[in-house]
Amino acid sequence: MKEDHGRQLLHGGTELSRRVFLGNCAGSLGGLALAHLLGSEAQAAAPHKAAQAKSVICLFQHGGPSQMDLFDPKPALAKYHGQPYPGEGLEVHFTNQVGNVLASPFKFSRHGQCGMELCELLPHTARVADDLTLVRSMNTESVDHESALRLIHTGKFLAGMPTWGAWVTYALGTENGNLPAYVVLSDPGGLPVDGERNWSAGWLPAVYQGTPFRAGDSPVLNLQTPPGVSAAARTNQMQFLERLNRAHLAQHPENSELAARLTNFEIAARMQTAVPDVLDISDETAETQSLYGLDNPATQEYGMRCLLARRLVEQGVRFVQVFLQSQPWDTHSKNAESLKGLCAKTDQPSAALVQDLKRRGLLDSTIVLWTGEFGRQPISQGPDGRDHNRRGFSLWLAGGGFKGGYVHGATDDFGYESVEDVVTVHDLHATLLAALGLDHHRLTYPHEGRPASLSDADVTGARVVSELLA
Repeated sequence: MKEDHGRQLLHGGTELSRRVFLGNCAGSLGGLALAHLLGSEAQAAAPHKAAQAKSVICLFQHGGPSQMDLFDPKPALAKYHGQPYPGEGLEVHFTNQVGNVLASPFKFSRHGQCGMELCELLPHTARVADDLTLVRSMNTESVDHESALRLIHTGKFLAGMPTWGAWVTYALGTENGNLPAYVVLSDPGGLPVDGERNWSAGWLPAVYQGTPFRAGDSPVLNLQTPPGVSAAARTNQMQFLERLNRAHLAQHPENSELAARLTNFEIAARMQTAVPDVLDISDETAETQSLYGLDNPATQEYGMRCLLARRLVEQGVRFVQVFLQSQPWDTHSKNAESLKGLCAKTDQPSAALVQDLKRRGLLDSTIVLWTGEFGRQPISQGPDGRDHNRRGFSLWLAGGGFKGGYVHGATDDFGYESVEDVVTVHDLHATLLAALGLDHHRLTYPHEGRPASLSDADVTGARVVSELLA
């Protein structure tokens, strides 16, 4: 039988939420090490309010996708193509390669009953237009990759902060104690820019960090018993190691890394059966596999990870992220050519994920987020590239209580700066938490003498953008 880790019964019969309990007892052994980290199968904690969404799949596009080439058509770019930018104050990253206005070579057309305008490179995304919330008015505070990545993942410039996936799993826990609450489906080609910081728990207890699943026969490192070691010997080893670790933890209760390791040993034993089952797609129909593009070399790898993301949330995983190697959307040169290849790889699987979740009755309870860290410039960098742009970019969301077939906000005539219904990264975080039933003001954890939060609303002015929600 599953135990509810969302409530802890304290002395005197007083019931207190797990979140508050952990916050009050973060410096002691009581809450985290014994109640949650060393517990058995867990069930989700109660959110602050009723919520439609209970899980998240983030399709993260490292490098900064070009909004005016994919999601935000700008006729003025064609009118002024090849001419000096007529406006003022462009904030460029590479000042020695500033060019003239660069029109998009791609056609846009309207799709769905909503009439959403999308680029011809996104024919599959176009088919789910009525399920999408397209935000064209994003901005962020940094034009540098690493700090912009930290901002969109953690809400902070500084390294070492908790990612929003860690905050979500801290707040809501997991629905399946046999699998990690937070899973990262990493690119088999290598890590994204900023590496494991993209899914770090920062100073939150280490158990809330993402668990990478890799391609190949060993998706989770060190999960299987080594060859030649009997089951009895392995059990004895683990029991002895557990006694040592628990004794050490009792002497160092503040060591969340050790507490997380103890929990991970326990989860790992259950994962030996659960992980192979969830990663085995032999029970998926040929039609489903084709939907994700598994029969096409261009889409096979990314499509497989999108399909696994669906299977993971279907099994109760709270938060799943799909990453690409390095920063492929960083199109400083050959912008158009690069976009063709990237869309050929990601468009069909991304749209298939939305379609598949919907037909299985999972889209209403799952937020799908497609985004990068910033956008691109309306002028060329060199002959055919686009430089970084923090002042305006686009992203889309689907499911989880977000408004389908809706386009929010606008940039200026050249797609450079968000000017209408602007959404900051901090607003995005507050809104995502709200869709999960979490109040970004109340979701806190003690750090450096104050209750820290993802949004830091008192400093950032973060707000829930209610227009995005159904």
